[in-house]
Amino acid sequence: MTETKIKKLLIANRGEIACKVIRCAKKLNIPTLAIYSDADIKSLHTELADEAIHIPGILVSDTYMNGSSIIQIAKKI
Repeated sequence: MTETKIKKLLIANRGEIACKVIRCAKKLNIPTLAIYSDADIKSLHTELADEAIHIPGILVSDTYMNGSSIIQIAKKI
């Protein structure tokens, strides 16, 4: 059986949940990429992640739940 290695983990969440995922990924040596909205520019998860990408907007439906934007970002990483 071949082992699949995670090259980078995209976190499409914010707050404490995102921070916990990032900390766990770091323990497993998995690079992280956090997305963030206008409202979360200075949030802790953006600082903890290895990379952070801004998705313009304030509404969750325009940012963290915007599947097409998240998929476009994922394809670039």
